[in-house]
Amino acid sequence: MPAVFVHGNPETSAVWRPLVAELHRTDVVCLSPPGFGAPTPSGWAATRAEYVDWLVGELEAIDGPIDLVGHDWGGGHVVGVAMSRPDLLRSWCTDIAGVFHPDYVWHDAAQAWQTPDVGEQAVAGMIGMPRADRIAFLAGVGITGDVAESLADAMDAEMARCILALYRSAAQPAVRLLGDAVEAAPHPPGLVVIAPDDHYVGSVDMAADTARRAGASTVTLDGCGHWWM
Repeated sequence: MPAVFVHGNPETSAVWRPLVAELHRTDVVCLSPPGFGAPTPSGWAATRAEYVDWLVGELEAIDGPIDLVGHDWGGGHVVGVAMSRPDLLRSWCTDIAGVFHPDYVWHDAAQAWQTPDVGEQAVAGMIGMPRADRIAFLAGVGITGDVAESLADAMDAEMARCILALYRSAAQPAVRLLGDAVEAAPHPPGLVVIAPDDHYVGSVDMAADTARRAGASTVTLDGCGHWWM
């Protein structure tokens, strides 16, 4: 059974390198969403729904059923696929389950990106930093070595545009409603990764409650934050 990994923002598939190296498997596929390490098609609107459709198309080309693992917004796309095309999956895994909790409030950076003009200024500042400063910023949040270098090199104007469009398409109550749908819709077995020091995706209790509502198992990675891998 292939294992497919999907990353989020502001990342490329390089973020999975340390984890994939530990798996010693030959059937791992790392997919890069358009704008995040992969080119964007003409007319790409970069909305949450469009990313789910993109992921469905990628998975349809892979012999399955598939064990699908998502990090950050990749974890959001995974949940979307688990609801809309459960026939493609053997299992699914996300590390942002708390985002789908009824009480979740988007973190400060997301709220800035969702705000007209403020968001444009924020992403311009990110991509406008010298390369060394981007690498230092990534190191400061827990991404180091050649992974940080790869991610820093991928930060460009098209990624910035996709960040704004994606987060604006997911302004509340969008992800709250998606959480309600997860509880109601039939889907394959799921796993929720809980990193207690991840301050972007709600509390441990939110993640655990969302897992319970979705009928998913949980694993807690003590001492880990958002970039646990």
